[in-house]
Amino acid sequence: MTGTTAVVLAGGYATRLWPITRHRPKMFLPLGETTVIERIYAELESIDRIDEVYVSTNERFAPDFEAHLEESPYEKPRLSVEETEHEDEKLGVVGALAQLLDREGLDDDLLVIAGDNLFDFAVSDFLEYFDRREGPVIAAYDVGDREKATSYGVVELDDERVVDFQEKPDEPETSLVSIGCYAFPGETLSLFTSYLEEGNNPDEPGWFVQWLQDREPTYAYPFEGVWFDIGTRESYLDAVSWYLDGESHVAESAIVRDTTVDDSTLVMPGATLVDAAVERSVIFPDVDLESTTVRGSIVDDGASISGFDLERALIGAYSRIPDERQQS
Repeated sequence: MTGTTAVVLAGGYATRLWPITRHRPKMFLPLGETTVIERIYAELESIDRIDEVYVSTNERFAPDFEAHLEESPYEKPRLSVEETEHEDEKLGVVGALAQLLDREGLDDDLLVIAGDNLFDFAVSDFLEYFDRREGPVIAAYDVGDREKATSYGVVELDDERVVDFQEKPDEPETSLVSIGCYAFPGETLSLFTSYLEEGNNPDEPGWFVQWLQDREPTYAYPFEGVWFDIGTRESYLDAVSWYLDGESHVAESAIVRDTTVDDSTLVMPGATLVDAAVERSVIFPDVDLESTTVRGSIVDDGASISGFDLERALIGAYSRIPDERQQS
């Protein structure tokens, strides 16, 4: 089957990762030499059946994505901007998708991937499964813990057909969850409008899947391997650790003296680390660390920390700890 359009969802404001994502899309968070969203771009670029890739973001971050795409080596991605600038204006995932379908006039088969998703199955295999099923398909992953599953959309299957879907249930029946990767036949796209016109929840796509599976045979593509939903400090650092695969990544231009850096830490260009110990952290460009220990933390561009130990912290760009200006 040919003529598939892809949409990469990148419209969230990532408030759980502020201040790191207050002024940058979380899809631009680094993973070694690449970023979260560039891994998705690279895979979609390689799939011949995908003709177009729309990157759906908000008005606030549109200039960032425009600049990023101008410098990108990928030819398929193009920007599609939803009409919101703040968290309290956001349309929700389903609302944004419906607006995009109308705005761009899309009626092909549709692949939708959350831009903060990191997984290791091949999207081409997912689409081949979609072809065989000839109906809507969601990717599903067993998180192995029903308590953990309460944070996601929980899927119940009969063989591979979805027979129930509950968004963030208090007492899930399974630990199989939807991961933010969907495929819809072109003839079902009008159902997004029908769903919204009935007054249903426009936010999480799981509510739409729950509504859809009662109307159209809907299938799951369960996969094993890894999946990271990069929405929190912990999940992002888990993703970095997995990507580095046991090798610390210290940029050549970083200055490191009398310092230990473990094998799950990313240190970016221009950083200076003196008499420090850094574990399971991300150190952004031009950060200065001196006489400090940093564990499980993210330290943003140009921050300076001296004689102060960090544990599970998010440090904003150009922060000073201690702040000598306040002490004077």
